[in-house]
Amino acid sequence: MKKITILFVLIMFSVFNAHSQKKENATATFETSKNEITNMMLQQTKDWSNGDVDAFMEGYIKSDDLKFVGSNGLTYGWDKTLKNYKKSYPSKEHMGALTFNLLEFDQLAKDVFLVIGEFHLKRTVGDADGMFSIILKRIKGEWKIIADHSS
Repeated sequence: MKKITILFVLIMFSVFNAHSQKKENATATFETSKNEITNMMLQQTKDWSNGDVDAFMEGYIKSDDLKFVGSNGLTYGWDKTLKNYKKSYPSKEHMGALTFNLLEFDQLAKDVFLVIGEFHLKRTVGDADGMFSIILKRIKGEWKIIADHSS
């Protein structure tokens, strides 16, 4: 009877320990992904503020599957989104200095996140502020925006 009790305690300890490790790994993975996304978006703010729209667009999936929702409606594709950015922000003065305030990170799947935040453009031609929600997917080890709704 004593052997069975010891065996039972060992099994319960193993199950609890495995569950604990799984939960710790999930938390670590979430935090790692959140940090990677934050760093990618920080790079975007630097690129934008330097007047480099092409570098800023590196944060987006370079595909016709990209979806961008803005004041002009729904745009499909990386090339069209880049073209619209260049049309709407024709100079560094129009682009200004970009900052993000990242409000929410929701993990939708293993390699998919929803991020909600605010953007702020400090510009000589007049400041601009708004909200955004983006869906990012880890593709070949890099986080890429696959859908962007900015208003």
